[in-house]
Amino acid sequence: ARLGEEPVRELYRRVAVPLAGAGTPDAWLAGRRVMAIDGVQLDVPDTVENEEAFGRANSHVSLADPFPKARIVGLGECGTHAIVDAVIGAGTSGEREIARGLLAGFAPGMLVIADRGFFSRELWREAADTGADLLWRLPSTVKLPVDQQLPDGSYLSRLMTNVEQQRVRRDLARGVETPAQGIVVRVVEYEITNRDADPAGPIRLITTVVDSEQVSAVELAATYHQRWEFESSLAEIETRQRGRARLLRSQSPQMVRQEIWGLLTTHYAIRELMHHAAADIAEDIGSLRLSFIRSLRVVRRSVTGQAGFSP
Repeated sequence: ARLGEEPVRELYRRVAVPLAGAGTPDAWLAGRRVMAIDGVQLDVPDTVENEEAFGRANSHVSLADPFPKARIVGLGECGTHAIVDAVIGAGTSGEREIARGLLAGFAPGMLVIADRGFFSRELWREAADTGADLLWRLPSTVKLPVDQQLPDGSYLSRLMTNVEQQRVRRDLARGVETPAQGIVVRVVEYEITNRDADPAGPIRLITTVVDSEQVSAVELAATYHQRWEFESSLAEIETRQRGRARLLRSQSPQMVRQEIWGLLTTHYAIRELMHHAAADIAEDIGSLRLSFIRSLRVVRRSVTGQAGFSP
């Protein structure tokens, strides 16, 4: 407890790096390391300090939640489920707001996937400026024009700010030719036919990978659904790693954050162990074919002298 948050956070930041090698299954698309961002909430003890720091989210029935909640938004490697960066925020803060803190971990050579809840024009531009390629789902409310149809059924469009859209509409009304506005994106639209129709319409993805000959629309659609794999990685911390405990143990915000960094570090260590174990079996067997819960049990049996005190 005397360590505080910073040493544990620094330990996590130093050790948590991408694990996938060139032959790791489901880890790459056209030379790009497939990554994803997603979030999870954890209940924290009901103390005055924790409530002030993390707040209480509303439940599905619009009642105040019985416990304050911390929200974690993580950047993970889809081929190994290794969470390589994370930001801890209040449960009352939105995932999109917290995700901005992950942009420093985006890098050229990555393809970063995100669900529609993370989309805003401003965050997209900031993320694209990192040099990483992006593959994000669009909310149904965002309308994009078809500028150029591509042979694989996808199309090129332009993502414009509200100011740019207003300028285009004003110039059209005046009959004035408008210079190209916004940033070029490629749009992939599709439906999943083995389930009920989505009331929001077809799934629409936008990407910075505009060359349809390099990566097809089908490949992009298949890769997007690896985001759900990373979502299950965050759930491993929430439901598997913590066992039956619903609440974190820590009574103060600093100790809550220290505990979360400890959970993230432990999760990464288990995923790294699984990655190396799979590689020892065969190069083309990915760690996703191994059981996280069984690996966790092996680690628990191997560790002695577990802490018997509460932070």
